[in-house]
This record gives sequence, structure tokens and C-alpha cells, in this order.
Amino acid sequence: MKSDLKKYEGVIVPMVTPVNADYSIDKKAVGKIINSFIDAKVLPFVLGTTGEVASLSPSQKTTLVKEAVDAVDGRAPLFAGLAGNSILQTIDEAKRYTDMGVNALVALAPNYYPIEAKHALKWFEKLADSVTLPLFLYNIPATTHHSISLDVVETMSHHPNIVGIKDSENNQTRLEESLERWASREDFLFLVGWAAMSAFGLKRGANGIVPSAANLIPELYAGLYEAAKNNDFVEAERIQGLTDKVSAYNQSGRTVTEAIPALKALMSLKGLCGTQVMPPMLQMEEAELKAYLDEMENKILNLA
Repeated sequence: MKSDLKKYEGVIVPMVTPVNADYSIDKKAVGKIINSFIDAKVLPFVLGTTGEVASLSPSQKTTLVKEAVDAVDGRAPLFAGLAGNSILQTIDEAKRYTDMGVNALVALAPNYYPIEAKHALKWFEKLADSVTLPLFLYNIPATTHHSISLDVVETMSHHPNIVGIKDSENNQTRLEESLERWASREDFLFLVGWAAMSAFGLKRGANGIVPSAANLIPELYAGLYEAAKNNDFVEAERIQGLTDKVSAYNQSGRTVTEAIPALKALMSLKGLCGTQVMPPMLQMEEAELKAYLDEMENKILNLA
């Protein structure tokens, strides 16, 4: 399970979930987005936070995974997220996505009941014991309201089925300690889920980055990663500045509930998907959307 982990390194993009006005999966858009990732040599990750995983029905998830597997067509590893409060349902989803052809799983902690480290440990142990694919932990307290302790991560990092963590907690002390613990591990990958710290993390040994704005600018993040891989951190920092600027177009002053609709709006300018989102998220009002797209059109279409 822990051999050949290099294929899971790099830029992993938490893909938006394109949906039609009736909330069905926009299959054509799935193909467009996946192909834009493959062309940029970045890796797709469906059913993450940016993919509105908590708002999708089981049938929507199944359709999305099927379409993503078909679109990838073996050209890159495909990651799929697991989010829920039922361990049995989560295990069932893991098995279903495995049978459908995904290559790695990414699991959140449960988020309904308040939990402590001992609860998270047992949850991830039960899940890891039940899967047959490489499993990444996913720490994002902004949505789960629980921070997976570094000691729990350390314990689970030695489980034969757990191969890494995507950490999206905006905590520099935690990030630095995580890199000190795991940057030198060949059997456990550390993925930076805090996009603004991509170059910082890569310089200190992170194995990859997971930036939501790569839905819009995958080629820039691919360039950032390649520069870091070549130890050209002057160039990596230069590109980091560019990506931060683009990220601000949809994130600055917005909560995640507002940033994802804005990201889809920006992607619509490139013909990648529509602007529809799943409740409880809301599309921008017509006048606001028009003003936003008028303001952003030249900026987005002229990106390098």
C-alpha cells in the first residue's frame, strides 16, 4: 500500500462540482475541467470542500465519480473525498468509489457531534481498516469544527493503509511542526491545503499542494510546483504572488460559502462550467453576478 507514493505528489486540485439548474451533474463540464487539469499536469480530487461534498446526494456523488473516472481515463491518479457522520455509510462510499476506479481516498473527520482526539483516532482506525486504496487524512477545522491532533496523525501515519494528510488548517505553527515531523518520511505524504503557504511548504519538504484556485489557473500552480521541485524558490515565490492575487479575486472578503459560487463564476468566463451551486450555497444575484463578471473578465481571460 505504501509503495510508489510518488504518483500522488504534486498539485492536487480540489475540483468544483459542476451542476445544472436542476442540480444534476453537468457531465460535459466534468470532462472539460478534468481535461484542463490533465493538460496542465495536475491531479484531480473530486468530492472535496471546494466540490461541495457535504451538499451532494449519494446519487450525485456516484454520477460525479463515474464521470471523473471516465474523463481521466487512466491518465492521472484520481482522488475522491469521504465526508459524513456515519462510519458505515463512509465505508460503503469508499468501497463503491474503489470499485468505480478511483485511485486514492481522502477522509474528513465526522462533524456533527463534538469529538476529541480519542474519537477521531477510532474513526480513522475503523475506516483505514476497511479500505483497500491508499487513504489520506484531511484536516480542515473550518468545516469539521475539529482539528485532528498531530499526535493522532502521527499514530495513524503508521497504519499500512494511510499514506498521507491534506492539512488545510491555517496555522503556521502547526504547519511548521508537521513539516518537521513528516517531510523526511518516505511512507507518509504531507500535502499543504493552505494555498497561500504553498511555496513555504514546498521549500520545507511538503510533497504537494492542494489549492482551490487551481480550478481556474492549474498551469500557474503547476509552474509553482515545478520551480520548487527544481529548488528555484525565487521563481516559486514569484508565482506564489501571482496565485495569491488570483485567489483574492474570489476569496477576499468572502466566507467559503461565498467563495465557491464566486470561483464557479470565474470559471464560467473560461467556459469550464456554469455558475449553479448546491444549497445552502447561493448563486450571486443577477445584477451582482453581471457586475462581478464585467470586472473580472479581462483579468481572467488574460491570465498567463
